[in-house]
Amino acid sequence: MSPDDKVVVTCAVTGVLANRKQCPGIPYTPEEIGEECKRAYDAGASVVHIHARQDDGQPTFDPKVFAAIKEEVRKRCPIILNFSTGTITDDVSQQVAYIKEVRPEIGALNMGTMNYSKYSRRRKKLVFDMVFPNKYEKILKLLEAMNEAGVKPELECFDTGHTHGTWPLFDMGVLKTPVQFSFIVNVLGGIPPTVESLQLQSKIVDSILPDGGACWEVIGISHCHWRMLASALVLGGNIRTGLEDHLYLPNGEMAKSNGELVEQAVSLTRMTGREPATVEEARELLGLAEYAAGREAAEAVGHAPARAQA
Repeated sequence: MSPDDKVVVTCAVTGVLANRKQCPGIPYTPEEIGEECKRAYDAGASVVHIHARQDDGQPTFDPKVFAAIKEEVRKRCPIILNFSTGTITDDVSQQVAYIKEVRPEIGALNMGTMNYSKYSRRRKKLVFDMVFPNKYEKILKLLEAMNEAGVKPELECFDTGHTHGTWPLFDMGVLKTPVQFSFIVNVLGGIPPTVESLQLQSKIVDSILPDGGACWEVIGISHCHWRMLASALVLGGNIRTGLEDHLYLPNGEMAKSNGELVEQAVSLTRMTGREPATVEEARELLGLAEYAAGREAAEAVGHAPARAQA
């Protein structure tokens, strides 16, 4: 990807870890998520990455909630939907269900197991410490569901081994180009937030796919967020912002909405001489047309979309 290309700006609107005690702007309900997606779209994002929550803010994988979120977003704007499939359990039956039934255009797919932790320098202790298991067996179940439903996988890579570990999936033919990689930086257990990390990750992609056929974005977690987005833009990558990734604007003020974060990301994009992609441009850049045909075929054989409960 050339630095002169358009930039796909993704907004991760809610996540699963942060809550309203930490940031009042985090949405919980499908209606609130729909409103935040509209704010992100109006500010210049072309993709939204979505986790579902219960009305009290607790995470949920209920397909009916994902269906309700899709409905609320579609009432408001045509932004591209990317649904998370991440879970710390090996049971992905609910994720498979909402991928097949609700059929977002993109499904996030975690590409490897890792320590997933957060450390407090002030308290000199780990805030949380867990293992995020993603065996190939689990990845293949989700990938099979995405391929069947015409949903494009977004390959979320927290470490270099996750990126390199994709090559058997290409060799098996279950991953196909064009493909989208996401490099998540600054999670304890993954790669550090440095330019060199991004350069290494992109070189690994080039070694797997020497003839091209891949694009990548950067997801900067917490206080490295803005400088890592700037690094990605200079290196020719796409970017992700949003209240899942970081709660603060570049001036240090807490963001009131996802729209405020997207406004800053779009401004940063233009400062580097690039332009944010429209929704239709993003569909072309991400190669979503072939998957659209797959979604239509899935509907034709009877995978009726889940309906939200009234």
